[in-house]
Amino acid sequence: MDLIDDDSPGDSPSPNTPEFSVSDLSGALKRVIEGEFGQVRVRGEVSRVSRPASGHLYFDLKDDRAVLAAIVWKMQAVRLAQRPEEGMEVVATGRLTTYPGQSKYQMIVDNIAPAGIGALMAMLEKRRAKLAAEGLFEVARKRPLPFLPGVIGVITSPSGAVIRDILHRLRDRFPRRVIVWPVAVQGANCAAEVARAIAGFNALPVGGPIPRPDVLIVARGGGSIEDLWGFNEDIVVRAAAASAIPLISAVGHETDTTLIDHAADIRAPTPTAAAELAVPVRLDLIAATAALGARLARAAAQGVAQRRQRVADLARALPRPEALTGQARQRLDAVEARLPLALAMLVARRRAALARLTPSPALIRARAAEARRRLDGLSARLSAALPRVLRAERQRLAPVAARLTPMVMQARFGRLADQVAALERLRITLGYEATLGRGYAVVRGDGQVVTTLAMARAAIALDIQFADGHLSLAPRAPRKTPRGTPPEQGSLL
Repeated sequence: MDLIDDDSPGDSPSPNTPEFSVSDLSGALKRVIEGEFGQVRVRGEVSRVSRPASGHLYFDLKDDRAVLAAIVWKMQAVRLAQRPEEGMEVVATGRLTTYPGQSKYQMIVDNIAPAGIGALMAMLEKRRAKLAAEGLFEVARKRPLPFLPGVIGVITSPSGAVIRDILHRLRDRFPRRVIVWPVAVQGANCAAEVARAIAGFNALPVGGPIPRPDVLIVARGGGSIEDLWGFNEDIVVRAAAASAIPLISAVGHETDTTLIDHAADIRAPTPTAAAELAVPVRLDLIAATAALGARLARAAAQGVAQRRQRVADLARALPRPEALTGQARQRLDAVEARLPLALAMLVARRRAALARLTPSPALIRARAAEARRRLDGLSARLSAALPRVLRAERQRLAPVAARLTPMVMQARFGRLADQVAALERLRITLGYEATLGRGYAVVRGDGQVVTTLAMARAAIALDIQFADGHLSLAPRAPRKTPRGTPPEQGSLL
């Protein structure tokens, strides 16, 4: 077997070659890249934009041959003047670094700017088409401005000339109360502050300590497209479209157009023109009101004069009032003369009808006697039936009582005794003996209760029961009377 020389070329590296760990090599590459590319500006197209919950911003910069990963940290992302969007061509400023965990290099971005006016306009047109498709620019959803607002809300910078122009124009035309919501009108914070101001004015309650505006003005002076870009952001356009208070957009000069102009209820070419649209001219209103008042007075006077003349013309064709009311007066006098007699006859008829409805004393006595007879019969039947009921109840309870213990039996008999006593009291109350105590008497003839005069005359012996005893009448022989002679009244004594 031949020996192979270790130093021959094409074989394993020399033992003098330094050996790196993966971490050492990744750190060396990181230092080289960050040292050589500490500050770079890269132009490319934005793609694969990602905004996770952490707040960091991840996207790719690409051209037709390469792709570069880019990151904007959370604290820097909130200060970006221009947020990257898919397909947007930008110039990114930052530094290159590596990510050892995935063996790749990436760019930490500090600032992003559109690649040019053409790119901004293309992005603006794309955004305008998207918002228009959502219906935010529809004419049907725009609200009319109030004729004379009591309070005007102005969203602008408090230090610029815009607010002074608006206040001066309002003072000249029609002084109104103005509430200013200060915002940044350009820069990274512009869009968020303007959107919050619109939502804040709409959130004010009606009748609250801070009056709710009747109309809003979003105003800013002229500038470049970059200066006005905050008014092209989605958040501002959506806030303007959602405003329940009518909104006037006065951003830039007459030739400047932003997306908030399409979402607002009306666009003013300048902030001064916005003030003119918000209120009418007070002197013109006074003059118009005076002219309308004069016309109203003349029309009222003329109308009254015409109607007075018309009434006078019609009055000449009418008959005299005495002729119209004479016959009616005669009929009223005739009716008045017949009224006392008619009232007297009506009272008489009512009395006669009332007399027919009132029963006679004889009928009342007969009905009372019949009621007494029924009561006596019921009392007699109840007096006869109650002893049988009591005996039957005692017989039914005797076997049961034999099976009960003395204590339970005593309790049961006590309750039954109470029930028997209650029934006995009821019997006595409903019996005829109680009725006898109130001045009545029971007449029996030959052992039967006498209820009629004929039965009493036919009886041989009578027995009268009072509350305190009986009175018996001796038997008597019946008397014969001649035919045709009425019987005499007999004596019971």
